[in-house]
Amino acid sequence: MENNGEKFYATGRRKRAIAKVWIQSGSGKITVNSKEVKEYFMRDSLVMNVKQPLTCTNTTESYDINATVIGGGISGQAGAFRLGVSRALLVADSEHRAALKRGGFLTRDARVVERKNTADLVLVNVSSFPNVNKFNSHCLF
Repeated sequence: MENNGEKFYATGRRKRAIAKVWIQSGSGKITVNSKEVKEYFMRDSLVMNVKQPLTCTNTTESYDINATVIGGGISGQAGAFRLGVSRALLVADSEHRAALKRGGFLTRDARVVERKNTADLVLVNVSSFPNVNKFNSHCLF
């Protein structure tokens, strides 16, 4: 599908990371936060992970990708970027849906860090005092 230089936008999220992704037809240049993708995601496994939607749809050399990624760690950012690229490819050409869906690239990973429960922390601190009977520590409340 020819898009005549039109830009397509999508957002990806993973853990605490958010990726804003723009794609347009081009030579396959990928830029993340004004850096080359290999320079930003320094691990080869993350670079491979980010390029999987493009490889799956055979569009590695078809689109230039520009992204802004904020929040989270580098692994979460890579996951957010991958989801953003997948969604942008879907906006650019809806024929990619079957391949992206089959590869699992359109599914958002909803796992996030579980919040700390203050009651658990209090019980740990109470049972750590030596003069408290460990068998009756639950009766202090």
